[in-house]
Amino acid sequence: MAYNIDAYAKINLGLDVIGRREDGYHLVRMVMQTVGLCDSLSFEPNSSGEISIRSNVDLGPARNNLIYKAVELIRSEFGITDGVDVDLHKRIPAAAGLAGGSSDCAAALKAMNSLFSLEIPDEKLAAYGVRLGADVPYCLMGGTALAEGIGEVLSPLGSVPEAYVILVKPPLGISTKEIYERLDSESDIGHPDIDGLIAAVGRKDLDGICGLMGNVLEKVSCGIYPVINEIRNDMKAMGAKGAMMSGSGPTVFGLFDDHDTASKAYQRFKSSRFGEATFLTGFTAP
Repeated sequence: MAYNIDAYAKINLGLDVIGRREDGYHLVRMVMQTVGLCDSLSFEPNSSGEISIRSNVDLGPARNNLIYKAVELIRSEFGITDGVDVDLHKRIPAAAGLAGGSSDCAAALKAMNSLFSLEIPDEKLAAYGVRLGADVPYCLMGGTALAEGIGEVLSPLGSVPEAYVILVKPPLGISTKEIYERLDSESDIGHPDIDGLIAAVGRKDLDGICGLMGNVLEKVSCGIYPVINEIRNDMKAMGAKGAMMSGSGPTVFGLFDDHDTASKAYQRFKSSRFGEATFLTGFTAP
């Protein structure tokens, strides 16, 4: 009865902040894209009534984990008394701007829906997801999408052209809350052309996509951690068509249209001090 699922990382091809709600949440317009780097999860009901999570990495207290919270939310909503055993193999770095936790959370919601034959429609599952995290509804859908509101209002976009994607995460963690707070105090914000980026995606124009990529948070994060800008510049020097920070960082991704160029850049980063958190992958769709 085990349910097995891969949970994919995401990058932001575009990220703009256009306002702030009274409750403090920021309003965004983002072009989101899943990539092939993924965690692997297995879920199986048990009769003990307990939720257990085993992983290849230290997750800290189980109750603080989004997988646990997702399982507990669905159990509570539907009066489920069975417990669930979860096996998690982490590959997506934590606190990286790649939505690893949100993607695992989305996988847990899908697993509960399937394991207990709940037949929760996609819209309702997304509503549960946003209660757990703003990126969770997107992670439920995956692919290429425009995310608006606080990230939960989703519009699927046409598939992007094929590209090789290198991800490099420097050995530091960034507080998303801190980055957004610092952004609020910025007076000179360069807003990316999200509509132009969407049009380039529609044309399957990789050069256009790379030329229009932008992340309003990048300047803030680079101001605190210059290594982000260093990696981005190195990526471009190694032949990336475009390179940018994902989310609030610190991961930088580079897009390549040539396998040999991407492979050489990957090997250079892999043999550098960033080696343990360097990945070569590509775009993926649900």
